[in-house]
Amino acid sequence: MPTQLNLRTTRRAERTELVAVGEIDLSNVGEFKSAMDAAAAETSSISSQLIVDLAGVEYADSAAINVLSAGADHIDKLIVHPLLMTTFTVSGLTELISIEAASV
Repeated sequence: MPTQLNLRTTRRAERTELVAVGEIDLSNVGEFKSAMDAAAAETSSISSQLIVDLAGVEYADSAAINVLSAGADHIDKLIVHPLLMTTFTVSGLTELISIEAASV
C-alpha cells in the first residue's frame, strides 16, 4: 500500500511551484518523479523558475533524494521541512540545489 502523498503544481508566468504533502518513499516515488519531470519540462519550455516545496513532507527516503538529485539542474529552489535539513545536508543535496528550511 502506497504511503500518503499529495502533489499540486501551480503555474505562474515567472515560476512553477510543485508542492508535496505527506511522505515520499519507494511506494510513491514514481508519482513524485512524474510530477517533477512534468514541472521541469514545463519550466524549460517557458523559461520560468521551478520551486519544489516539501514543507509538508516530514519523511523522505533515499528514493526521494535520488529523484531530487537527478532533477537538480531544473530546480531553482527547494523548500523543506526543518526535519529534513540534516538528511539533505548529509546526502549532499545541499551542494546541488539551493535549499531553505520552511518556517513551520
